[in-house]
Amino acid sequence: MAKPLTDSEKRKQISVRGLAGLGDVAEVRKSFNRHLHFTLVKDRNVATPRDYFFALAHTVRDHLVGRWIRTQQHYYERDPKRIYYLSLEFYMGRTLQNTMVNLGLQNACDEAIYQLGLDLEELEEIEEDAGLGNGGLGRLAACFLDSMATLGLAAYGYGIRYEFGIFNQKIVNGWQLASFQVEEADDWLRYGNPWEKARPEYMLPVHFYGRVEHTPDGVKWLDTQVVLAMPYDTPVPGYKNNTVNTMRLWSAKAPNDFKLQDFNVGDYIEAVLDRNLAENISRVLYPNDNFFEGKELRLKQEYFVVAATLQDIIRRFKSSKFGCRDPVRTCFETFPDKVAIQLNDTHPALSIPELMRILVDVEKVDWDKAWEITKKTCAYTNHTVLPEALERWPVSMFEKLLPRHLEIIYAINQRHLDHVAALFPGDVDRLRRMSVIEEGDCKRINMAHLCVIGSHAVNGVARIHSEIVKQSVFKDFYELEPEKFQNKTNGITPRRWLLLCNPGLADTIVEKIGEEFLTDLSQLKKLLPLVSDEVFIRDVAKVKQENKLKFSAFLEKEYKVKINPSSMFDVHVKRIHEYKRQLLNCLHVVTLYNRIKRDPAKAFVPRTVMIGGKAAPGYHMAKLIIKLVTSIGDVVNHDPVVGDRLKVIFLENYRVSLAEKVIPAADLSQQISTAGTEASGTGNMKFMLNGALTIGTMDGANVEMAEEAGAENLFIFGLRVEDVEALDRKGYNAREYYDHLPELKQAVDQISSGFFSPKEPDCFKDIVNMLMHHDRFKVFADYEAYMQCQAQVDQLYRNPKEWTKKVIRNIACSGKFSSDRTITEYAREIWGVEPSDLQIPPPNIPRD
Repeated sequence: MAKPLTDSEKRKQISVRGLAGLGDVAEVRKSFNRHLHFTLVKDRNVATPRDYFFALAHTVRDHLVGRWIRTQQHYYERDPKRIYYLSLEFYMGRTLQNTMVNLGLQNACDEAIYQLGLDLEELEEIEEDAGLGNGGLGRLAACFLDSMATLGLAAYGYGIRYEFGIFNQKIVNGWQLASFQVEEADDWLRYGNPWEKARPEYMLPVHFYGRVEHTPDGVKWLDTQVVLAMPYDTPVPGYKNNTVNTMRLWSAKAPNDFKLQDFNVGDYIEAVLDRNLAENISRVLYPNDNFFEGKELRLKQEYFVVAATLQDIIRRFKSSKFGCRDPVRTCFETFPDKVAIQLNDTHPALSIPELMRILVDVEKVDWDKAWEITKKTCAYTNHTVLPEALERWPVSMFEKLLPRHLEIIYAINQRHLDHVAALFPGDVDRLRRMSVIEEGDCKRINMAHLCVIGSHAVNGVARIHSEIVKQSVFKDFYELEPEKFQNKTNGITPRRWLLLCNPGLADTIVEKIGEEFLTDLSQLKKLLPLVSDEVFIRDVAKVKQENKLKFSAFLEKEYKVKINPSSMFDVHVKRIHEYKRQLLNCLHVVTLYNRIKRDPAKAFVPRTVMIGGKAAPGYHMAKLIIKLVTSIGDVVNHDPVVGDRLKVIFLENYRVSLAEKVIPAADLSQQISTAGTEASGTGNMKFMLNGALTIGTMDGANVEMAEEAGAENLFIFGLRVEDVEALDRKGYNAREYYDHLPELKQAVDQISSGFFSPKEPDCFKDIVNMLMHHDRFKVFADYEAYMQCQAQVDQLYRNPKEWTKKVIRNIACSGKFSSDRTITEYAREIWGVEPSDLQIPPPNIPRD
């Protein structure tokens, strides 16, 4: 078997993206050696690979800094409307290669590092992922930052600098159910982070607890506990336009007098140790995806990021001269003309009462005016319709932690309900449904309702999702203010998700249509005439095969498994959740296994099924699903009758840097959530752009993918949203399917009886019990259609040429799913700004 070419070898062979200028190479070498010299300690003459990585990172960072300063100066001179993207998650992954790509430095660095006898790919592998997110929501925020910089918008990402990001997942051979996935702390800052710059001069106080006093001079929030928010700035470069925006992440620090005054009995040591209580706020990312955990520390995190960010926003609004801190503006009338705040889900919802508190209590703006400013400034993106994911905070917790904000929320709600009551007199039930305060045993604050009331725009993240938002989740609010509701279908950045992760495919496309598609992905349509072009079909298939060889080599090295690189790579990677239906995939695998066993002489299309993703640590069913996947793999992979016709691999510790390897190698992309549950999905788009075909339900953005490429070019199966609703009305009875589908019954019985877990026969009883008696996501209802659809997948895969034609059509039709298109729509339709293709002059060219 031919050894796969490394990306750097490929870059040497074909450099359609312009040969590196010799001057650039010499300059990079010189800079690298200088940084290496200062990295090495005097008594240590031998550099480690990590020393080389840091030397290269600092070399690349040098190219960022001048552009970064110049971009910020440019904004202060132009005084544009600024966009503030508030998110509790930014799932950035690695930064080195992305920065080289966006600055156009990759070839120069590759050549310089090669001349120095080093391997660029090996250095890239040393970098830790910045895993400050759980999955889709945090990765979307990262793609949006890339697009906002590429589109020349004056935009800032604001979030928390978690000391520990999403846990590292270890799979251990389980003797105890819950221990099969083991979580390890992600100490990503252990070796330092070359991309961030601490800005202690902009440290800000954040207040908690205390009491509220209503005085003749206005409302005072007194006797609070103070935590300091220390900003760390990370540059966010646009693609080859010299724009470098900022992501500012806050870290919690105890003030120097923290609690010391309480310890006048002299327990100084205890008092200093107690500083941890304050600093715990930014210690760790909550590892839940699509699940609300009502912990006080989480509410503290949400207020911490909001309070620090709004002070920063207002400081920048008031003093709009570069490097100036004196207020230039004192009137807030123009605030919404200069500031747009986008709330990424309800996590930063406290922006609404906090902005009201600042305007009314601190800046003495009257309530109605303040409310008008707040609404015009804020906009809210909804990311889920699952009820268990919606944030509903106990009033008692608010009362203790944020007493003034509770008063403001009550006042907002009262005015809102008065307005509703005037429009719908006597409709008490409507008032109850639309209130921000939910009555019951424990009074709760519904944060989604607060977001809808306090924003001028509310959007879903795919067309089908935005319709569900209007027709069900926020139906009453839609009837009240239909003009507020919009759709903004998600997108991904083609820089990371094509150019960076799949250079072979990017080069093949560049040869045919040039480079412009990298900033205007709709240009991929130009590939449509090549769908039947023999040479192009061969080239695209060759790139895929090279990616598969490379990923096979990676799996062999990391997992010690040998896989058949000519088998179909069937990939299902995303968070482990019942609604994403990894269990449906498991049933398909078990059925395939049984068919091979039943008729070993029959010709089967060989498959390597890869499933990967993390389960929230407290989510028992999700952890059990991982154990089931690995248990099925143990049986299937060691059965000599099966051979290399079927392999099952669980991809451990799925993260951004692993996604960049597996997605370009995939043949089949599994997007099989129950219709109406996946708001959008973005993995589906990454696979489409990288030449995998989709098997999926009509859910989330799959609907629009089928529309763009033609449903016949995807493998669409299963219940539609209206079918799911009809089944709910009728009553879903899993046993009917179990009794009428012999292959399904056999698979379920095997799982139930311990066939896949001989040492723990009852191991999967909980899974079977859930599937049979309380499966909200109707796995059995879609089993038959899924099996038939998978048979069509096999049939097409037997004809490589026809398969590749569909692949090319999918790539050509994936232009809509660029985050550049998404951000352009946000800019024009929500933020009221216009993207710009203006090139800021690079630092070596004098400014006008």
